[in-house]
Amino acid sequence: MNKQLLKETIKQLFTDGKGLLAMDESTGTCNKRFAEAGIPQTVEMRRSYRELIVTTPNLHESIGGAILYDETIRQQTKAGIPIIDVLIKAGIILGIKVDMGAKPMAGFPNEKVTEGLDGLRDRLVEYKKMGVRFAKWRAVIAIGNDIPTTACIKANMHALSRYAALCQEVDIVPIVEPEVLMDGNHTLQQCYDITEKVLKILFYQLYQFRIDLEGIILKPNMVIAGTENTKQNSIDKVAEATVNCLLASVPAAVPAIAFLSGGQSPAVAATHLNAINKNFKDKLPWIVSFSFARAIQQPVLEIWKGQEANVEEAQKILYRRAKYAVAAKCGKYNAVMEQSVV
Repeated sequence: MNKQLLKETIKQLFTDGKGLLAMDESTGTCNKRFAEAGIPQTVEMRRSYRELIVTTPNLHESIGGAILYDETIRQQTKAGIPIIDVLIKAGIILGIKVDMGAKPMAGFPNEKVTEGLDGLRDRLVEYKKMGVRFAKWRAVIAIGNDIPTTACIKANMHALSRYAALCQEVDIVPIVEPEVLMDGNHTLQQCYDITEKVLKILFYQLYQFRIDLEGIILKPNMVIAGTENTKQNSIDKVAEATVNCLLASVPAAVPAIAFLSGGQSPAVAATHLNAINKNFKDKLPWIVSFSFARAIQQPVLEIWKGQEANVEEAQKILYRRAKYAVAAKCGKYNAVMEQSVV
């Protein structure tokens, strides 16, 4: 393990206030998003959409790294240029999703465990040769009646730790993503308690597996009441709860936290991230940035709709949403920005 190389990659990913673009939707997830937007669910449409993203002018101003999917990393633009070459030329660091998805956990109704460790060492070696410098593995923890169980949390954090060890073995920075889902009617306090438990178990497992904490990126959820709960807390309350939970659970040795949006709208995700950085900048021992997918891309899909004529306008929206995320990372975002026109 080259610890210095891992640190340098993380530094480059978040330089100048930049964050990460998660464009790593699996085929199933991407097709679902396309269906909702009325876009044909075909290989060519997925390729066209990814080309739209990576060829967006000046995207590198806001995005330090892009998380790709296996299908994406092997695709080319219509002109025959590998997508990875387009990103590298733009100065955007290559990342890759390596888990195989969350599957039902045997014996534990309504709980899931993420799979994908089999053959991972060889896949990472291949990705490394392609220019990949960081990776991502997502665990999903649901809150509901009698869940999550400790067994489910431990199984997922164990897998995350084994994945992280394999990444660091080949000098690839692991993003560890223990997502406590927003789905449900749980309170903010319940989300806080579960998130704290998940993170503490995660870092104990990482310690057991001899992970270099200075060579990882944490991608957590924010502490938010469930989407079905009629009581939604203020922006400042969410920011406060999230920061307090992280301070209680995440070692200062971790260099960077890149929040997932978790299904929040683009504006709400940006507002929460802004409040975290603006209100608590003197208390944060880590870089606190973003690794957004839908919070940047959803408006892009709604504009594009699979039509070549809409590409330019969709790219303008993508560029603008990425800029808003950077502003939030710097504590300089405000709702007035949403009214601007590119």
